[in-house]
Amino acid sequence: MITIAPSILAPDLNSFAVQAELFSTFTKRIQLDIVDGNFAPTRTIQLSNIDKLPSNEIIWDFHMMVETPSKTIQDVVRLKPNLCIFHAEVDERLQPIFENLHSSGIRVGVALLPGTYPGDLRTIIGSVDHVLIFAGSLGRQGGTADLLQLEKVEIIRSINPNVEISWDGGANASNIRAIANSGLNVVTVGSAISHSSDPAAAFKELNTEADRPGVLI
Repeated sequence: MITIAPSILAPDLNSFAVQAELFSTFTKRIQLDIVDGNFAPTRTIQLSNIDKLPSNEIIWDFHMMVETPSKTIQDVVRLKPNLCIFHAEVDERLQPIFENLHSSGIRVGVALLPGTYPGDLRTIIGSVDHVLIFAGSLGRQGGTADLLQLEKVEIIRSINPNVEISWDGGANASNIRAIANSGLNVVTVGSAISHSSDPAAAFKELNTEADRPGVLI
């Protein structure tokens, strides 16, 4: 069974609070995207700006599009999300960072950009709780999904059969059925929900399409 998780890409605290309040009326899992303006060209609200997460009833995942993960660890531990995902493409060693978060009871994940081959990351994929397959436009919502990235699912499963795998990038009502039937656990959705005139209805439609059997591309 697939989980649809809306994502929040917020430039400021007010935008974050408004989206968090709205999304929490129809979902229990939300991904907060954090972009530092270096790893990706845009810049969002930073974890240091957030005093506490808006709702304890929400399962919060952090997708950290940051150049230096170690600088964010203190705030991640303070906010204590369900899951914190860092990109494999950063220059820092991620294993010590993941061990630090695990010791604080926080699940860890690694994100792979389209050009990153999972077979080159066997050690780290074998040690994480989650792998995010990124297939959109980094730091932006509304990108086009590169469905060829779905080929990574089988490779990741061969390395770590029990790992949770998510998709992030360009998912919408026209392609969610194909994405959801590829062996993933979570599909993160940005603009198809946040830019909709009725986000709750869009979320419901995505879930309906995702639950349909078979694959149509």
